[in-house]
Amino acid sequence: MANRNEILKCLGDFPKKCDLDIEIIQTIQKETHTLQLVRYNVEEQERVDAWLLVPEGAKKKNPAVIAIHQHAGEYYLGKSEPAGLSKDSMYHYGLDLCLRGYVVLCPDHLGFEDRRPKEYERYENTHIQDGGYERFLFCKYISEGSTLQAKYLSDLVRGIDLLESLDFVDKNKIGAIGHSLGGQETLWLTWYDERIKAAVCSCGIGQLKTIFRNMINHNFAMFTFGLSKICDISDLVCDIAPRPFMMINGSRDGLFPIDGVEEIISEAKRKYQSLQAENNFYSIIFEGGHCFPDDAKREAYAWLDKFIK
Repeated sequence: MANRNEILKCLGDFPKKCDLDIEIIQTIQKETHTLQLVRYNVEEQERVDAWLLVPEGAKKKNPAVIAIHQHAGEYYLGKSEPAGLSKDSMYHYGLDLCLRGYVVLCPDHLGFEDRRPKEYERYENTHIQDGGYERFLFCKYISEGSTLQAKYLSDLVRGIDLLESLDFVDKNKIGAIGHSLGGQETLWLTWYDERIKAAVCSCGIGQLKTIFRNMINHNFAMFTFGLSKICDISDLVCDIAPRPFMMINGSRDGLFPIDGVEEIISEAKRKYQSLQAENNFYSIIFEGGHCFPDDAKREAYAWLDKFIK
């Protein structure tokens, strides 16, 4: 198994940290919660917008979650989906958790929603439309000695910094949840940042060797410098132990071969058991494809409640 420093080298260079300089752009009062559009720095000269959801009647110190959006080829949609502003309620897990009493941050990944080139730029330059822009970003970061994964991860860490800065958030009760690309990033964030006390990864991970074996294309952030030469995704999950981690996968998910998923589960169970923390790892394989069904979401929310609420 590779050590942490070896894995970090696979990610390449990380951006330098800077002051957050948080700004509230908009506040919308709902019956059940307050929705705020917040803006903050992820790098010098780079500010991003995110939705912050605060439950009605929030206590002095509340548990918090970063809700990480999926990919689905829907580059126009990012933070707004987990925040509950999109059409498909299956992926409104940020809103769901807010209604359970969590303060929730929903940021955009670079290349999605408000972090894409302006509309006229996309219209006039077809090579940077949607997937073309994601490919451009991947190539840019690789050429600079970094990776798109390192950028996503660095930006998410800044989101945790923001949550920690809020006086109504309990710093010791911060979790993460995400589906698909959001699940992938939940894994990486939980592995990288020990401030994540519990996490739920929905349809986000499988063994790289089975993905390459089946010639399955994935998001560009999945690919880093030589990771599969030194370890596989199961090693990242094992390295999270003994912190609470939950995996949810569909038995017929065409993006993640089931034998690779089952291998991760088997290795993780052994690792958690070896640390006498078997109750801190939980996995569900449901009958279905690449989705986040209601039954699985209910178990996911209960899992987070158990450890950080």
